Amino acid sequence: MPFDDIRNERLKKLQTLKEKGIDPYPAHTERGLLVAEVLKKFSALAKSKKSVVAAGRVMTKREHGGSTFFDVEDTSGKIQGYAKEDILKENYLLFLQTVDIGDFVEIEGTLFETKKKEKTIEVSRWAMLSKSLRPLPEKWHGLQDVEERFRKRYLDLLMNEGVQNRFQLRAQLITAVRAFHEENGFLEVETPMLHPIPGGALAKPFITHHNALDIDLYLRVAPELYLKRLLVGGCERVFEIGKCFRNEGIDITHNPEFTMLESYAAYWDEEQMMDFVENLFVAVAKKLGKDEGIMWEGKKIIFKKPFSRISFKDLLARYAQVSDYHNEAQESLRMRARQLGIEIEPETEKAKIADEIFKKICGPYLSHPTFVIHHPIDISPLAKKRPENPEEVRRFQLVVASAEVVNGFSELNDPLDQRDRFESQNKVRESGDEEAHRVDEDYIEAMEYGMPPAAGIGIGIDRLTMLFSGTKNIKEVILFPTMKPRG
Repeated sequence: MPFDDIRNERLKKLQTLKEKGIDPYPAHTERGLLVAEVLKKFSALAKSKKSVVAAGRVMTKREHGGSTFFDVEDTSGKIQGYAKEDILKENYLLFLQTVDIGDFVEIEGTLFETKKKEKTIEVSRWAMLSKSLRPLPEKWHGLQDVEERFRKRYLDLLMNEGVQNRFQLRAQLITAVRAFHEENGFLEVETPMLHPIPGGALAKPFITHHNALDIDLYLRVAPELYLKRLLVGGCERVFEIGKCFRNEGIDITHNPEFTMLESYAAYWDEEQMMDFVENLFVAVAKKLGKDEGIMWEGKKIIFKKPFSRISFKDLLARYAQVSDYHNEAQESLRMRARQLGIEIEPETEKAKIADEIFKKICGPYLSHPTFVIHHPIDISPLAKKRPENPEEVRRFQLVVASAEVVNGFSELNDPLDQRDRFESQNKVRESGDEEAHRVDEDYIEAMEYGMPPAAGIGIGIDRLTMLFSGTKNIKEVILFPTMKPRG
């Protein structure tokens, strides 16, 4: 039947209810127990003949002469309802005439098991809670179209098995990450999402305008610089979980709006922070019931200390045949990138070329938890230099299942060095790189009051959820991912 005809039929049923003086969208329900609670206490409730009230969405409906079996589902589970004409009288006919798959109903009655051992409510009273006007996708086919699944997540959650579980895992993961930080003396804070200067990461920001102040503002690309201001203010361990925004491309690992954890600890260096990260991952895996490992492309990945380590330049040498990164000329590195199938814009700086090679060529070789260390200074404007090699910084990235899930470093707390780094980045920006960092005078001023030695990390919560749920598209772990509207 064409959609318009189905909807018109349902509108007629809606009108029938109204003509009977029935509110098809009441505010109040008598529901006493979740379906799962009814099923858990089924034997005792059935034996007592005590009436129960359940409520949920009608998912199936099967008429047999003067009786109808139907399934009612709430967030906790599903139970069968049994409506009989000789019990409900005229309300049975109204049930047949007006209730469709997709409607929310309340049912009251006693419990029994059918001959097939199906736990069932024999309905003595029913009420419409919400009349649906559009048909659900066919239960057996689910919502197959991937684009449609992401655009209509409410149907994806309803019709496709496992989707709700994935988002429950995400919630449990965030709870575990938060609890681990709090157990280790970190204070959860909130910092601005509207920034006068975009900072804390090399990224292109979204820009907006505040009318009352008549100033341009930017959706934050990272909370980093505000969290480090708190270190200046004497808050020694802080963390934040919140949204960040980057006006960049969309692919299977990037969404313009994403969730980040950032945390900072005064008097730690990158070594102590790497130890903290190892312990964090071990704790989260245990909380999620994944301490025996996760499967990724046929490989079992176990979060067991210590994680492997390899330097950035050694990775380039091993997997991209860039034998001596620091002595490699920018143009020859650009040519090597092209040979590897990576297109590089003419104005791209040497370190960013190397970073693209690392992401696209080296990263895929790293399955088990691996710390990539000692990055080039040019792509790490907020990290301390390594005394052994001032062209490198005291930074690490944790790569698992070929994806970066943690970025961290010993924080730069020398305001003069920080100004030099910002000014170098500003020159790169002026040459055409919109992702380069800008000079943040207010942050430098805060640093000049004195910032303690510290280490910090950033963790993409979406990617972390992808890892622990075994999914490969970031849209699968964001309830409402950014999508282009249909024309």
